[in-house]
Amino acid sequence: MNVEPTPGCPFFADGPSQPGNATDNQLQAELPQGPTPYVQYARMDALLALQHPLSTADTEPGFIIMSQVKELLFKLLHTELTTIRDQLHKDQLDDALWTLRRSVRVQQVLLVCWETFSVLSPVEFAEFRDFFGAASGFQSVSYRRLEFLLGNKNPAMVEPHRNSPAYQEVLAQLHEPSLYDEALGLLTRRGLLAPHDAPTGDPTQPYRAGAEVEAAWRAVYRDPIRHRDLHLLAEALMDTADQFARWRYTHLVTVQRILGAKPGTGGTSGVPWLAAISEHRFFPELWSARSAL
Repeated sequence: MNVEPTPGCPFFADGPSQPGNATDNQLQAELPQGPTPYVQYARMDALLALQHPLSTADTEPGFIIMSQVKELLFKLLHTELTTIRDQLHKDQLDDALWTLRRSVRVQQVLLVCWETFSVLSPVEFAEFRDFFGAASGFQSVSYRRLEFLLGNKNPAMVEPHRNSPAYQEVLAQLHEPSLYDEALGLLTRRGLLAPHDAPTGDPTQPYRAGAEVEAAWRAVYRDPIRHRDLHLLAEALMDTADQFARWRYTHLVTVQRILGAKPGTGGTSGVPWLAAISEHRFFPELWSARSAL
């Protein structure tokens, strides 16, 4: 059965009762004074006032908006992955699996964001590129925190943010356990990883890696019935790592399409820098374990 949307009330909001029978005066009386509840709840007025193009290029507003969309999605993904990390720490594996299901959907939306950038021709991008000077996605606080949260920790990557108001946020993330730390902690509590092979006591360092970790994941994959929930976790983590790999590769190809071999902004080398990053894989033992199955 097709259900007609409530007139004038998008996004599942409740509208006036029986709008077809209301007079214009009645409708006017029911309208809120000032910003609507929808605008107030999500601060849409503030959000929509944050776009300030610096050039007259027709494509710059879209570039700014989609850059902001990505940052919002980074924030949402960070929220979800932090929840997953904490759920694993508490042995709430079922809850973590459910949250991972949501987080991968956020990653899929992030991946699609590159489609809007890829349609920019080199000439269109050049019309406004000089206006943002040294600005670069490399400087994204939200993305750096995601990298640290997932276990790709490099103290040197805090330095670009040293003079930023968000420096303490990035530094704090470096010192927090990563999601992969907690996944390996769960393997330890299940008896698949010896305590001395669990993550190190220094959270600023990458997760504990090595043959023992790979062997623990192989044990999970070789007996998926006995380790059913851990097997589901392994595949859900692979979904996360897979989406990140696709995101990085698509970033690389998009930049190649728009910039060619030109240096990147923000002090990076551009394509060569992105190509090196695209080779990185989160949760590497989950990838390497496949070679021995």
